[in-house]
Amino acid sequence: MGKVAKEAEVMEKLRSAVFKESESLEGVCAKIEGYDFNRGVSRSQIVKSLGSTGFQASHLDDAIKIVNQMLEWRLSDEDVAEDCSVEEKDLTYRESVKCKIFLGFNLNLNSAGVREYIRYLAQHRMVDVIVTTHKGIEEDIIKCLLDTYNGGYAQLDCIGKYRKLEEWIVPIFDKMLEEQNTEHVLWTPSRITARLGKEINNESSYLYWAYKGYAIYQSKFLTDDTIYIVAMNGEAVHANPRKTGMIFLGGGLPKHHICNANMMRNGADYAVIINTAKEFDGSDSGAHPDETVSWGKICPGAKSVKVQCDATIAFPLIVADTFAARRENKRNKTKFMINSY
Repeated sequence: MGKVAKEAEVMEKLRSAVFKESESLEGVCAKIEGYDFNRGVSRSQIVKSLGSTGFQASHLDDAIKIVNQMLEWRLSDEDVAEDCSVEEKDLTYRESVKCKIFLGFNLNLNSAGVREYIRYLAQHRMVDVIVTTHKGIEEDIIKCLLDTYNGGYAQLDCIGKYRKLEEWIVPIFDKMLEEQNTEHVLWTPSRITARLGKEINNESSYLYWAYKGYAIYQSKFLTDDTIYIVAMNGEAVHANPRKTGMIFLGGGLPKHHICNANMMRNGADYAVIINTAKEFDGSDSGAHPDETVSWGKICPGAKSVKVQCDATIAFPLIVADTFAARRENKRNKTKFMINSY
């Protein structure tokens, strides 16, 4: 082969590498375009357009879809296992078995208006297990005792709210200590939160609604009691034959606690992580879902997404297009049925 022919061959290889023919993505991927306000102002359509916007907007759209998949899943969607129980073969039973949803969040979100969204989910029993820190418990109670305002630091008396909390909670703790000594009550973290929910007796509190419906688990920041951790792990291990889903607002200990529990069942089937943490420092909060898969905390092939966004922005939009939308649709169907008679 002559010099000219070799040069031509090299140029052709370079040309094919640089000017590679593109494949058509039409019908395969979403076309990137934002919402056209010439069509009017429609909240539902604006939220729907997030999926075609790109960047974190598309991640938020994925989060909405994954949460809806958690809510839609039924055991009847799966093939009947050969070794399953007689009950699990019954179609009516299979259609009643739903995904078990874990919700974890940090104190700072409780101080913000996110508390009301959490209370809504607890009030209507839309999630199965709630995990927070002991400060998340405190802040829920404080908000029942005092209003919180969006003011500057110079305008706030942060110590004063804890004095108010102390005045309320110390007599209750004294009573609980008496019950421990006389009735041998074992005060686990979930029992403590249930008692505080009962005592606060305030419908604005998610502790109150959790007391009415199910236990709230505090993260291990409060205790490393082995019995308690086993109980928390059991929430995931004994979820079978249900699938499990995890929703995290922030990260830290609540995220770690829920992930560890789901690791005991070889991983959750769905996961939505909402925080602004980065993974460069190796933190649990900043970890990408792929890292969580490597630990067995999320199943390989599971539906998962991380939305790098302030939860006070992302979570209301998620709740509106998932939990709240489904409840509203159900209520509207019920009203239609009543009006039809």
